[in-house]
Amino acid sequence: MAGNDAISPSARTKQLFAITLFVDDLDQTERFYHEVFGMPLVHKDKDSIAYRFPNMVVNLLLASSAPELVEPVAVGPSGTPARMMLTLEVEDVDEFASHLRSLGVRILNGPVDRPWGPRTVTIADPSGHCWELAS
Repeated sequence: MAGNDAISPSARTKQLFAITLFVDDLDQTERFYHEVFGMPLVHKDKDSIAYRFPNMVVNLLLASSAPELVEPVAVGPSGTPARMMLTLEVEDVDEFASHLRSLGVRILNGPVDRPWGPRTVTIADPSGHCWELAS
């Protein structure tokens, strides 16, 4: 599209309101997200569960149900190296890390003060999606 009638992509968009993570075991993932984050449940069916995070819905979808959403590309296999990380701001990283330890959640790294400013702790959900908790 060219000329003065062109609308920039940013003018066409509103907000990022949901992310969908492909998971391997819905029951195990549901327990993890409920215990670790404690966000309100907004949807649940046999293939997915969704939680309301501040300003965002996190949808957890069984990987076996995901192909129709991403065809013609394939759903990536479990256990592949991290390719992304989700960051959630928390009030107190050290307190959250204590909460994680009490649940038996494996901490990948932290709590640590990052050179760019925040204090962070990083974990992975049962399907390997990395979460950084930062203050």
